[in-house]
Amino acid sequence: MDPMRISRRRLLGGAAGAVGVAVLRRTGLAQVEVPPDPTKLPGRPLSDLGERSPFQRPRRVVGGGYQGASLTPLQDLCGIVTPADLHYERHHAGVPSIDPHRYKLLIHGMVDRPTVFDLEALRRFPAVSRLHFLECSGNGGPAYRNLRPDVSPQLVDGLTSTSEWTGVPLATLFREVGVQAGATWFLAEGGDAAVLARSIPIAKAWDDAMIAYGQNGEPLRPEQGYPARLLVPGWEGSSNVKWIRRIELADRPFMTREETSKYTDPLPDGTARQFSFVMDAKSLITFPAYPVTLPERGWWEVSGLAWSGRGRIARVDVSTDDGNTWAPAELQEPVLPKCHTRFRFLWRWDGAETLVMSRATDETGYAQPTLAELRQVRGRGTTYHFNNIRAWRVRRDGTVIFGLEE
Repeated sequence: MDPMRISRRRLLGGAAGAVGVAVLRRTGLAQVEVPPDPTKLPGRPLSDLGERSPFQRPRRVVGGGYQGASLTPLQDLCGIVTPADLHYERHHAGVPSIDPHRYKLLIHGMVDRPTVFDLEALRRFPAVSRLHFLECSGNGGPAYRNLRPDVSPQLVDGLTSTSEWTGVPLATLFREVGVQAGATWFLAEGGDAAVLARSIPIAKAWDDAMIAYGQNGEPLRPEQGYPARLLVPGWEGSSNVKWIRRIELADRPFMTREETSKYTDPLPDGTARQFSFVMDAKSLITFPAYPVTLPERGWWEVSGLAWSGRGRIARVDVSTDDGNTWAPAELQEPVLPKCHTRFRFLWRWDGAETLVMSRATDETGYAQPTLAELRQVRGRGTTYHFNNIRAWRVRRDGTVIFGLEE
């Protein structure tokens, strides 16, 4: 056979075979022992609530350098849906306990028919279900400040998760109350002790915002806003107000505490970027990543997550040579708008020390910037919207640490 005419399929098949052989060698599966007779092992009885295998113990990290937060174990998950009990949390004043039978949502202001909806009334409207990510705007701080090398994907970017959200489109409720022509903004106010409130452009309501009461096939968890929350897909987490209790429509933003003293981006020239709602395209390699050690040279699959608040991920490029060259990764279906997308890339490690990194591009053409590019426009003092390229340093001994691309 002409060595110059090896097909891509043959090459990938050979690489996959090499990976398989390596796995068998590492795990000892090449000499498998015969398992015990399953008919001699009585199974566990039925239960009224399922649970994970005792061999699987994923956990959120509480704190992790963030106040009032718990972080999703991104490196331990598969697919794109985050189990509800592992969805990240970020609170300003703890988790309130709200009786669903006493829950009320007031919509008033520049409307023809101010209305109070209870939970039963919300559930009587036609429901929609959509898969979307949520992300805290402070997510990724370690990737911007390079605080330490011994951080896992969970500690770098664990303040993001994807769920299937079920609820009523906010546009449906706005038509029900009769929004007046001059209304351009609405205030969303939460029912927590902090009474967190954010101003939202009304165009988002007519687009894809919803009042969600379901998550991954069940009612919202209390830490996710039970019994109902605002969902504004693709926008920073704090604008997705939990325990939503009041919506007021007006012809201007309300300039609340959370959009003046907080959730603004200070810029190098002394000004601040305000109402920077959209979470820009971002990606994160979850393998290989700290604290993994590659036991030997050879074929390895680089894998991770990418997402964008502007729509679908169009491509993810991976570099395994300190950013000198880039090659497209494979996107794993489904590829949905404003949703986590998995990617994978086959890499043959030759044992040399290197940086492995990923770069996402969304369907608008926006590409994830380098750290230097982001610092040039944002400065070093910003505390929100860190979407610069992340990198992992693979050392000669196979250990992997967090390392920044400059």
